Amino acid sequence: MSDPTSPPTEPGADSVREGLRQRDDLLADAAERARRYLGTLGTRSVAPSTRALDELTRLEHPLPEHGSTPGAVLEQLDRIGSPATVAQAGPRYFGFVTGGTHPAALAAAWLANAWDQNNALYAMSPVGNALDRIAIDWVIDALGLPNGTGGAFVTGATMASATALAAARDHVLTEAGWDAHADGLIGAPAVQVITGAEAHTTVSKALGIVGLGRSRARLLPTDDQGRIVARNLPDIDGPTVVILQAGNVNSGCSDPFPELIEWAHAAGAWVHVDGAFGLWAAASPARRRFVVGVDQADSWATDGHKWLNVSYDCGIALVRDAADLRAAARSDAPYLVTEESVREPMHLSPQSSQRARGIEVWAVLAALGRQGLAELVDRTCDHAQRFAAGLDDAGFSVLNDVELNQVVVDFGPATDEIVAAVQAEGTCWAGPTTWRGRRAMRLSVSCWATMSSDVERSLATIVSIAQAHTSREERQP
Repeated sequence: MSDPTSPPTEPGADSVREGLRQRDDLLADAAERARRYLGTLGTRSVAPSTRALDELTRLEHPLPEHGSTPGAVLEQLDRIGSPATVAQAGPRYFGFVTGGTHPAALAAAWLANAWDQNNALYAMSPVGNALDRIAIDWVIDALGLPNGTGGAFVTGATMASATALAAARDHVLTEAGWDAHADGLIGAPAVQVITGAEAHTTVSKALGIVGLGRSRARLLPTDDQGRIVARNLPDIDGPTVVILQAGNVNSGCSDPFPELIEWAHAAGAWVHVDGAFGLWAAASPARRRFVVGVDQADSWATDGHKWLNVSYDCGIALVRDAADLRAAARSDAPYLVTEESVREPMHLSPQSSQRARGIEVWAVLAALGRQGLAELVDRTCDHAQRFAAGLDDAGFSVLNDVELNQVVVDFGPATDEIVAAVQAEGTCWAGPTTWRGRRAMRLSVSCWATMSSDVERSLATIVSIAQAHTSREERQP
């Protein structure tokens, strides 16, 4: 019989109390497991083994009727999950222009996750709001963009372009006498979109999201490096958005911004730049010549989780006139506590609830400084140059002008086999691509931790595998 003098047990109270008791030990255990995992990145296979992939099936079971202790869950996650990761945070991952999380960003992310801030409004997170604003200002400064530029953190370059293109769409329609904010696109004047034939796939996705159509863009011819050819440019008539590129996803080369932006602005068009990784070349005095004139555009999209080496996910939308960004993204409701004098993140992006991505960006830029950021860009570009030289010396065809951190190499008919063999061998990871009609391997050097020894080790492995495959091919009748 229960004691009538004792308070009733609140449902779930015991598990809450147990969780609070275990929290410090659990966090210490998680930190130790994370340190142990990171310590293996320099020596482990970049790709997971077949056995590790097979083990993932052990996580696949019906939802348990009764839960396990958080410690047991963490142990299982580490034991089964850690071996099945691709070592994207390591120094020999050269796929998808992916950076590895910088120590300052990782530590800041751990602290920020403990803070658990919803960065939608100043009232919800004064610290998140302040660091978001400062980080945006630092990015604008580092990239040499105009004073007064507004920005927002989003999930990645797709949403960064979609955010900026929403501002572009509304601006050019307003100039044409149409209130897109109130009336949408039904019955609106048609917005012409002009871009290069080598525009990244995320651009067409973003155009679809903002209602401008994935297939309506007029495509301008490009040269052998994917740059728009700034000759015989078409006439522009009516509301128009021109989309240019900083850093072709294969070659790394950029469009000739001065000529193209002058042509577009002369006709009243809005110029948006997709610069997911290439825009960061502007942070390097030695490499900014490859993106000269990019600051004259009206909006830009870039990523923090590529060359800046913050953790996933972190895209950055930037618009020359912050009022255009705010007009496109603002959201009001009676219950929202907003301050007109305060920069409210939810009024500058498609997201209302949002994690405080600016914390990590602030931490990395504070740790690197202007000189460290430039050195990061230059060092990875130098590594790419070394890859290109070594592959060329071995007799293989490097297809691009290695201006930044991208290398595209054709190994002949066996290219796909060689790419697969390199990935399976595990020393490094590089992906396949098709460039100007030729199958190729693409190496993207973006990680802060990559050293010359990693490049030499990876280069030797790639050349050895490629030579073995091409020799076997030559021996076949």
